[in-house]
Amino acid sequence: MPEYLQIALGLFGLAGVFVLTRYIVAYRIKRATGYIIRDLQKHRALDPVSAVELPYARHNPLRIGMRNYHAKAIEFMLSEGVVGKTTTEKYYLRLDGRGSLSNDEQVHD
Repeated sequence: MPEYLQIALGLFGLAGVFVLTRYIVAYRIKRATGYIIRDLQKHRALDPVSAVELPYARHNPLRIGMRNYHAKAIEFMLSEGVVGKTTTEKYYLRLDGRGSLSNDEQVHD
């Protein structure tokens, strides 16, 4: 096999692995957001008064083992307005004006 073809195949393989890992990370964050929404619904944390602490919301840089995507998912959900955060580091599920989650945010058990 010519050398230029080996280099091209290597670059395509490297790009493919990069894209695949990005999809896997996005999938894991999506799963974590569903878990967080179900957890907040289970604890009935629907407003700042009923907000609860989430132990997995804190990022621990010294954590050893499998990567935990919950902290990144909460950060994303805060920026999108799905979850609210109190000044005491507690979290609650933000509802729309009708008193329920919008269609794309509903999670069923």
